[in-house]
Formats: sequence, C-alpha cells, structure tokens
Amino acid sequence: MVACSRSAAKSSVSVTDKEVGPNPARVGPMTVSFHLTEASKPVSGAEVSLEGDMTHAGMTPVFAEAHEVAPGQYRGNLTLNMPGDWVLLLHVTLPDGRKLEDQIDIRGVGSS
Repeated sequence: MVACSRSAAKSSVSVTDKEVGPNPARVGPMTVSFHLTEASKPVSGAEVSLEGDMTHAGMTPVFAEAHEVAPGQYRGNLTLNMPGDWVLLLHVTLPDGRKLEDQIDIRGVGSS
C-alpha cells in the first residue's frame, strides 16, 4: 500500500523539523512547530494556517494559525477534539505569493 502525502517536494522551500506535542498525542491542545527553509536559509514572513482532519469521513476539521517565533521557525496551537487518527495539513503562503502544503500524520490520539 502506498500512502498519499502532500509535501513541499514541488517547491524549493522545505518544511523540516516538524514536531507536535504533547507526545504521545491526546485530545486537547496541541503545539505544532516546524521550520521553513529555502537553499538552507530560513524563510521568514510566511502565512501559515493549520487544518486538522480525522482520517475517517464525516468529522468537522479544526483550524488554527501558526506564527513565526524565530527566523524560519513557526509554531501554532491546535485543539484536537476527539481520539483517533488525525492528519494535520500545513497551508503555507510564502511572502512572494507561492503556496505549498505539507502534512503531519498523527496516529492514535488518546483521550485526555
């Protein structure tokens, strides 16, 4: 089985050092952090929205924003409202208008 993944592969911008906490994930607030780089240099000034979707149909997604906390480093807080498997989409608009998406799979979110 091949998993489908959205990534920054078509862009010269890389999404790296993706982390979520707490680990293991559980229902409630979650911190999401990652770096944006291009040619090994931090990408500043991007607009980032976070979208959390459960892996089964019929569930309403949750949304939040991520903000730059250091050059090229972004962090946001998202609240997961149910246990189960989630897919977190990073919707990024770069300062020059280019757009990219990346995803983080969050398996086995437990009850709080």
